[in-house]
Amino acid sequence: MKFTKILALVLAMLMLFALVSCGDTNADAKDTDNKAADTANDTVADTADDVADADNVLVMATNAFFPPYEFYEGETIVGIDAEIAAKIAEKLGMTLKIEDMEFNSITTAVQEGSVDFGMAGMTITEDRLLEVDFSISYANGVQVIIVKEDSPITCVDDLYAEGASYKVGVQLGTTGDTYSTDDFGADNVTQYATGNEAVLALAGGDVDCVIIDNEPAKAYVAANAGLKILETTYADEDYAICVQKGNTELLQKIDAAILELTEDGTIDSIVSQYIGE
Repeated sequence: MKFTKILALVLAMLMLFALVSCGDTNADAKDTDNKAADTANDTVADTADDVADADNVLVMATNAFFPPYEFYEGETIVGIDAEIAAKIAEKLGMTLKIEDMEFNSITTAVQEGSVDFGMAGMTITEDRLLEVDFSISYANGVQVIIVKEDSPITCVDDLYAEGASYKVGVQLGTTGDTYSTDDFGADNVTQYATGNEAVLALAGGDVDCVIIDNEPAKAYVAANAGLKILETTYADEDYAICVQKGNTELLQKIDAAILELTEDGTIDSIVSQYIGE
């Protein structure tokens, strides 16, 4: 009888242990399920936040070697266009992000939708209008000619003189590139990825002059001894912002922002900080 009682007691204890173990396992499973659910919820929340953040970012394509409109200050892109773009983004309740690329790639990036707009001292041309839409103008630009101080080129008319065959340096894809190629022929025009490269080629004697916008020209001449800007201008033009064709909603918002920033004097104030009155 004692053995039977002991056996019954042992069996009862084993059953109790099994129940407790099963309870712990279920609890652990529930904890695991809860943790997995929490992780999933966190992932969904993070993804939603990322999407929300992406929707609130306005991405600008530029070529950051075009002072004072866009240039690097340390690792940050600053300048007239950068500041105006930041103000436009602010008007739209968005945060600005700037992507630096070759000038000739800007319209392609806008076309493909990898960026929201392009802003790089860009002029409206017939060829560009086939690829992108443009905002109203926000600034005026002047194309000038940089030469060496002892250059035989003394005015713009010298480039058109009968028998002249001067080598012209330009930044690829700019209006200086387009205009000079039309005026002097592709054989007499050498294209460079940046204005800086074109100016260095002039300093090194690879070209006879460089056609580029006036304000960047001033910065390049100041940084390179022995160069000067001719007094006669090559062309006058207006700068505008390009957006993907058919994106009328963004274009209208940008136009409205430019009008407001023009009327309240913000754009003039930004421009004067970099190039004076």
